[in-house]
Amino acid sequence: MTDRIAFQGEPGAYSHQACAEARPGLEALPCATFEDVIEAVRSGEAVQAMLPVENSTYGRVADIHRLLPESGLHIVDEAFVRVHINLLAVPGAKLEDVKEAHSHLVLLPQCGAFLRKHGITGRVSPDNARAARDVAEWGDTSKAALASELAGEIYGLDVLARHIEDHDRNTTRFLVMAREADMTRRSDHMMTTFVFRVRNIPAALYKAMGGFATNGVNMTKLESYMVGGHFTATQFYADIEGHPDDRNVQLALDELGYFTSELKILGTYPADPARD
Repeated sequence: MTDRIAFQGEPGAYSHQACAEARPGLEALPCATFEDVIEAVRSGEAVQAMLPVENSTYGRVADIHRLLPESGLHIVDEAFVRVHINLLAVPGAKLEDVKEAHSHLVLLPQCGAFLRKHGITGRVSPDNARAARDVAEWGDTSKAALASELAGEIYGLDVLARHIEDHDRNTTRFLVMAREADMTRRSDHMMTTFVFRVRNIPAALYKAMGGFATNGVNMTKLESYMVGGHFTATQFYADIEGHPDDRNVQLALDELGYFTSELKILGTYPADPARD
């Protein structure tokens, strides 16, 4: 049986595109929710999971940071996927025929200039790939979808306009998750991701971060979010450059430990070339 990689969404979603680009040797397994993606890997139905964590235009993906620490999975890779949005319609349709464009709520504003220019009304769909599937089923030349070219191929739609997004650097960062951690140094440029909670003492976060500055460790991301439904319970999510075996990273994490009540490394993995 072919090994599979699970993703959230329908066939043709951008997460499906990420699977095809980053893991071409694995069969993509669509799942309804992020929780289903994680469970598919935990149960052995898939060997890896492809989870979006942030988009360069719209920021972090809701719920992912909450799910990762409790997933029981480990980050083994990251993948940066360029999000190109295309106008897809049934064969024979022309751009001037299109009156409505269906897509996910997040994608519609990203093509606002194009839609206004051509007098097209945006309509919200649960998923961009679902929009493509619906357009194919409707068979109506006045209705189109905003989605990936992969979705067009899957559902037999024509591309009426390519790369119509307003921002020409729209990129989504994905994390590849697996049941087993891979701590080997597979690149000269490694990343480490961890979550932590600071102790309830004055200036704990400031002191905890000091070790990274004094040891020359570059922190590329630091985000906080509430846990357990309490305003006073805050967890921090961080990405740093380096491997836990690096001496400067060791020293920084040791210092972090003095000021935290909980520290959990989620994974160490090669930096995607797009970072450079």
